[in-house]
Amino acid sequence: MLWRLRRPREPNATPSHSYGRVTNRARILAAAGEAFAASSSASMTAIAKQAGVGVGTLYRHFPTREALIVELYHQEIQKVIDLAHTLAASLPPLEALRHWFDEVARYGQLKYGVAEVIHAAANGGLDDENYESFLGAIAVLLAAGVAEGTLKPGTDPEDVLLQLSVLWRIPPGAGEPGTRRTHPRSRHRRPAHPSFLGMTTQAGPAI
Repeated sequence: MLWRLRRPREPNATPSHSYGRVTNRARILAAAGEAFAASSSASMTAIAKQAGVGVGTLYRHFPTREALIVELYHQEIQKVIDLAHTLAASLPPLEALRHWFDEVARYGQLKYGVAEVIHAAANGGLDDENYESFLGAIAVLLAAGVAEGTLKPGTDPEDVLLQLSVLWRIPPGAGEPGTRRTHPRSRHRRPAHPSFLGMTTQAGPAI
């Protein structure tokens, strides 16, 4: 589900070229995120074109498709983890959880698109660098709700992660209007409200 992967090393850069490299790298990662969320078969050529850089520039930053996917994975999962702390500090607990579930669903679309490559690169998912940090993010959100009295005490972050993981097993777009087939779990693509997961102390809004 969450894996330890080695990031590719940055190519050497002189100060005069460092800004351009960082800018190109950010554009490539942004384009790759959109491309892989839409299709797991997105090509490196298509990603370079979408990023507005040459194919050679893409390969200087990411020598292989796997290297690009690994770096994108680390970037996106860290965003999700960091967001939990930001939301917990700025929103009421249930609202913070709902917004975070929305982001988890968005991340799930990316992860579905590249899961097979990540799984293979991570020795079948046996190693896990991000797991504890991800559970910690869930725990922060749960603790805020327990303190407010809107979430039940004793909810295990691992149980929440298990329930949310269904969002990461559904093809992007499954069950949406215009698609030929409806995935049997497509109704879960819509982010769950905390009440749906049985976490609240009172009935929440309709899902």
